[in-house]
Amino acid sequence: MNQFSSADLEQLKAKGISEATVKQQLARFRTGFPYLRIESPSAPGAGMLAIDKELAEAGASRWEMFLQDGGDVLKFVPASGAASRMFKALFAFVNGDEAVPAPGTPVAQLVEKIRDFAFYNELSQTVARIYGAGTTVESLIEAGRFKDLVAAIIKPEGLNYGQLPKALLTFHKYEGGDVRTALEEQLAEGAQTAASNGGKVRLHFTVSSNHRKLFEAKLSEVIPALEQRFSVKYDVSLSEQKPSTDTIAVTPDNELFRDDEGKLVFRPGGHGALIENLNDIDASVVFIKNIDNIVTDANRASTIEYKKLLGGILLLVHDNVEHLLKELKKPTAEIVEEATAFVEGTLCYLSRDLDERLPLEKRAEALRAILDRPLRVCGMVKNEGEPGGGPYNAFSSDGNSIAPQILESTQIDLSKPENAEMMKKAGYFNPVDLVCYLKRVDGSRYHLPDYVDEKTGFISSKSSGGRDLRALELPGLWNGAMSNWNTVFVEVPASTFNPVKTVNDLLRPAHQ
Repeated sequence: MNQFSSADLEQLKAKGISEATVKQQLARFRTGFPYLRIESPSAPGAGMLAIDKELAEAGASRWEMFLQDGGDVLKFVPASGAASRMFKALFAFVNGDEAVPAPGTPVAQLVEKIRDFAFYNELSQTVARIYGAGTTVESLIEAGRFKDLVAAIIKPEGLNYGQLPKALLTFHKYEGGDVRTALEEQLAEGAQTAASNGGKVRLHFTVSSNHRKLFEAKLSEVIPALEQRFSVKYDVSLSEQKPSTDTIAVTPDNELFRDDEGKLVFRPGGHGALIENLNDIDASVVFIKNIDNIVTDANRASTIEYKKLLGGILLLVHDNVEHLLKELKKPTAEIVEEATAFVEGTLCYLSRDLDERLPLEKRAEALRAILDRPLRVCGMVKNEGEPGGGPYNAFSSDGNSIAPQILESTQIDLSKPENAEMMKKAGYFNPVDLVCYLKRVDGSRYHLPDYVDEKTGFISSKSSGGRDLRALELPGLWNGAMSNWNTVFVEVPASTFNPVKTVNDLLRPAHQ
């Protein structure tokens, strides 16, 4: 039985987690998470906004006006994860039996193109340091010492890329020998898209506690030169995922999982836990973008253009929200009709509470509740490969409304033929870039955890110390954690989507 001892309760108290929260998590292990009911995949005319010339001009103009007025904007970049998955193939080779990488494999491609990686010079110095002066990358390759070469990239005694966060890896090189990490490229992009009047650029990175000092050192090193280059002043803050967002681990039989000392085992709650970090941000407009979706200066024009457009569209939508909320204080039939058209047409939010047969004041009350929520605009690229998670028009858990949602495939019941068919027709990926409005019309901040759908999330199988366990991940940051936000999906070009999921992705043109 899952009973808590006094020592357990002290452990919970130290992490800032209530007994009630853990009991809710234990119940979720038993019941699982319900699937979401899909109405349709998002598409142009059905929840996906296509940018035409008129909207592009209006969006760009609105964004520039916002910045010129001293716009309250910040870039929020989740950057706490280690880059180990980037180097999965390299770890497998170093730990495997083969001494020579098979032709066509990721390791063989890496060796063949080794000089094209921005970290080549650092690797050359590292090879000489750990294998002796005079040892070069080329001499290791000629001698068939491929394991030594790969180990110099991923192992702690080498570049340690297998344990460092992506933010601190050297991604790009420039003429003259300059190189930049992903962290530096995010700073550069911020200067080019979100510098307010006066040149202030605000960024916030979420980091892990064991990497925080490395981030602080790197920021101190690179910010002066970037400020001079872009004629801006950076205001950069860091935060860590809160221990109170960790989730309890259980055995395969759903009993409390304990370590060798008998203590409860907790695991990070996934990136959905960062809704707490985002909630602590004091800014009206916040861009959210993964640390690895970044390109070189020469390849950034499209990203800059569409990032500004997304920001402008957000502000245009919010302008309408502000107008309608003001008018709905004393509703007339005309304003209720106007607000309903906006909610259903622009926000693609359909609700039984807006049935025209209901009394005017009831509908006005429902409209005020719908409009008075955090707002996000999400840039989505077309899915040219296999269908999977992405934007859908989905029913709320109570079945009362349909709204745009970003769903993972684990949230969809694929045993139902109609769902499998809809996934085949799904034409878009998960978001490239999000831009959010986090304050009410009166300037007060929304309490973002109030808008999380706790019925979303997923359960995975893991292991600890050779023992199997079950882990619970909180609703994803742009999935269930933003489920009850107002959402606008906008189609953006594939040129704005250049993630680095494996080390060889750095060989793609956008990163060269």
